[in-house]
Amino acid sequence: MSFRKDRLTRPIYRWAQRSMPAISATEREAIEAGTVWWDGELFSGSPDWNKLLAMPPARLTAEEQAFMDGPVVELCSMIDEWQLAWKDRDLPKAVWDFMREQKFFGMVIPKKYGGLGFSNLAHSEVVRTVSSASVTAGVTVMVPNSLGPGELMLHFGTEEQRLHWLPRLADGREIPCFGLTSADAGSDAASMQDRGVVAMGEHKGREVLGIRLDFSKRYITLAPVATVMGLAFKLFDPENRLGRGENLGITVALIPTSTPGVVTGDRHVPQFTFFQNGPLEGKDVFIPMDWVLGGEAQIGQGWTMLMRALAAGRGISLPSQSAASAAFAARVSGAYARVRRQFNMPIGMFEGIQEKLADLAGNAYQLDAARRLTCAALDEGHRPSVISAIMKSQATERMRQSVERAMDIHGGKAIIDGPKNYMGALYRSVPVGITVEGANILTRSLMIFGQGAIRAHPFMLKEMEAIADPDAERGLDAFDRHFWAHAAHASKNAVTATLHGWTGGLAAHHPRQAAFISHWRQLSRYASAFSMLSDLALLTLGGSLKRREMISARLGDILSELYLLGAVLKRFETEGRPEADRPIVEFLMLKGFNRLGVAFAGVLDNLPARWAAMAVRVACFPFGIPMPAPADELTSEVAEILMRPSIQRDRLTPDLYLGEGRADHPVRHLEDALALVVEVAPLEKRMREAGQATPEAAREADVIDEAEFGRLVAAREAVRRVIEVDVLPRNDVSPIAEQHGRDAAVETEISGRSEAAE
Repeated sequence: MSFRKDRLTRPIYRWAQRSMPAISATEREAIEAGTVWWDGELFSGSPDWNKLLAMPPARLTAEEQAFMDGPVVELCSMIDEWQLAWKDRDLPKAVWDFMREQKFFGMVIPKKYGGLGFSNLAHSEVVRTVSSASVTAGVTVMVPNSLGPGELMLHFGTEEQRLHWLPRLADGREIPCFGLTSADAGSDAASMQDRGVVAMGEHKGREVLGIRLDFSKRYITLAPVATVMGLAFKLFDPENRLGRGENLGITVALIPTSTPGVVTGDRHVPQFTFFQNGPLEGKDVFIPMDWVLGGEAQIGQGWTMLMRALAAGRGISLPSQSAASAAFAARVSGAYARVRRQFNMPIGMFEGIQEKLADLAGNAYQLDAARRLTCAALDEGHRPSVISAIMKSQATERMRQSVERAMDIHGGKAIIDGPKNYMGALYRSVPVGITVEGANILTRSLMIFGQGAIRAHPFMLKEMEAIADPDAERGLDAFDRHFWAHAAHASKNAVTATLHGWTGGLAAHHPRQAAFISHWRQLSRYASAFSMLSDLALLTLGGSLKRREMISARLGDILSELYLLGAVLKRFETEGRPEADRPIVEFLMLKGFNRLGVAFAGVLDNLPARWAAMAVRVACFPFGIPMPAPADELTSEVAEILMRPSIQRDRLTPDLYLGEGRADHPVRHLEDALALVVEVAPLEKRMREAGQATPEAAREADVIDEAEFGRLVAAREAVRRVIEVDVLPRNDVSPIAEQHGRDAAVETEISGRSEAAE
C-alpha cells in the first residue's frame, strides 16, 4: 500500500494538481446545492433500470385533482389572451383577485402557514394547464411558487420570518418578486455589482445596525406589481462590525417595495407577452439586519439560496410550461391538418406535413414523460440539479421545435394575429423560456456535463476534493483511495462497454419482464460507452475541458438523451404498455438513438487525444456508430394519431385548456370542426364515389338524405369558421391610420381635376 501510494499515486497526484481545475467557491456551492439521483446511475455506466421502473409514479391527491377540475379550469376560462395582449396588456383585476382568493400564489406553501401545501406534481400540473390557456397567466402563477421568496423562505428563513411572510404570500396580500439579474450579471450571476454595506441607520425611529444598499436589477418578473422583493447583493463590512471580515459574500434580503429608496413600477415588454416584468432600482436603501433572509446567520449564503431557487424553476416550472406548449402545438396542429384541405385533400395527408406532425407527437409524449418522472423524484425528496438543468434546456428547446413545426403547418392561419389566432402568443413567448433561468446555450455547453461530471460521477468530486486539500499528505491518502477505486471502476466499465459494443448491445443488461427489450439493451450499451468516453475525455483534457465547450455540450447531449429516452420507456411501462402507443415509443427511440449517434460522433471526431477517440471507437462502436432513423411508414403512422379524435390523442395531450366555458374560443371551434369532419368522412367518400362535388348536388341525386346533408353543411361551416383569419378595422390597428384615408381622398380629387382639365 505504501509502495503504491509513494511510487505510483504520488506522481499522479502531482500531475492531477497541475492539470485538474480548482473548484471555485461559487462552483462548489452550485454543485452542493442539489443531490445526485438518476444522473449518478447514468454516469456509472451501468444504470439499474429495475430501480427506475420500481420508482412509483407521482399522483395527484383528491384535493389536488379537485383544484385542477375547479379553480384551474375556471381561471383558464376567465382569460382572453387577445384582449390581454392587444388592449389590456395585463391580466384583468378579476383574474388577479381570483388567483388571490384561490391561493394560486401559495400552492407550495404548507398549510400550517396558510398555503395549499401541494406536491411538486400538483404545482407542475397547474402551471401546465394554465399555460395552455395563457402564457401570461402561466408565468404569473409559476413565479411565486418557484422563483419567488416563498420557496427560499421555506428552506432558509427564520421561523419568525415564515410566520410573518408566508401567510401573506399564500393569500396574495403580498405579491413577491426576486431580484437577481442585472446589467453586469446575466448568466454569470456571481458577477453582480449590486452591493450592500453594513452600517448604522434609522429604522422605525431607532438607530439600528443594518445594511445600506445600492442596486439596479432588470428582467424581474412581477417587479412592477410586487409588494415585497427578494434581493440578491454582495455584502461588505469595511468596519468589521460583524467580526467576520470585509467581504461577506452574496446575501439575500426580503424587502418591502415601499421601503424608501426603492423604485418599481416601470415595465419591460418581453416579446409582446404581457406578463408583469420590469426593473428594480434602489439608491441608498437602508434595511435592518433582521430583513436578511434567515437572519444574520445566513449572511453570505446567497449563492446557495439562488442555486436552490433556480433548481425549482429549472426542474418544475419551465418544463411544465414547455410540456404544455408542446402538447398544445401537437393537438391543434393535428386537428388543423385534418380539417384544412388543399388540392382536394386534407393537408395532413401530405408526407411533408406528416413529418412535422410525427415530431410534434413525439415531443408531446417525451416531454410529459420526463416531466412526470422528474416531479416524482422531487416529491420523493431528491433535488437533482443536473437533471433539472437537463429538463430546463431540453424541454424549452423541444418546445421551440414544436411551436416552429406548428407554425409551419398552420401557415397564414398562425401568422395573422387576432382573436382567432391561438398560436401567436405562444410563438412570441418561445424565446423567453429559452433565455431565462440560465440561457440554453450556457446550460448545454457548461452546466449539464460540466457540473454533472463533478457532481454525479462516482469518483470525480472526491478526487478533486483530495487534490484541493491544503494538507498535502491527507489529500494524498484520500486521492490514493479514490483514484485506484476510479481506475478499477473504469477498467471494469471498459470491459463492459467493449462487450456491449462488439455484440451490438445483445449482451447488455435490461430490466426484467419489460417491453422493448432491444431498446433497453441499446440504452445500456450507450450508457457504458458514455461512461468510458467521459473518463477518457476527463483524463486527456483535464482542466481544459472547461474551455472545450462544444465537446462538453455534446457529452451533455448524450447524458440528456439517456435520461429522456429512459423516461419514455418508463412511461410506457407505468401506463400499462398501451398497444396503441407502441408506434410513438418506437419512433422516439429511433430518433433518440440517431441523436446519440450524432453526439458520440461529434465528440470522437473532435477529441484532441486521437488515441482515446480510437479506443472508444474500437471498443464501443467497432462496426461504426449507429444512426438509425424512423421509417417513413412509421412516421406517417405516428402523425395520424393527432388527426383523429381518440382516447390515445387525449392521453397524448392531457389536461390542456381547450376553451371549456367559452363558446367563442378558437380552440373550441377547432375541436368541434375536427369531430364533425371525422364524422362526415364516410359521407364525403360516398359523394366522391358518386361523382358529386357538393352536398347540394349529392342531395339532389339522392346520394345523401336530408339529415346527412345537414351534417355535411354543419361540418363545412365549422371548417370555414376555423380557417378564417381576423380582419381588424384599420383605426384599431393604427391610431394614425386615417392619414392614409385623407391622402387617398386628396389624391383622388387631384386626379379627377386633371382628367376634367384634359
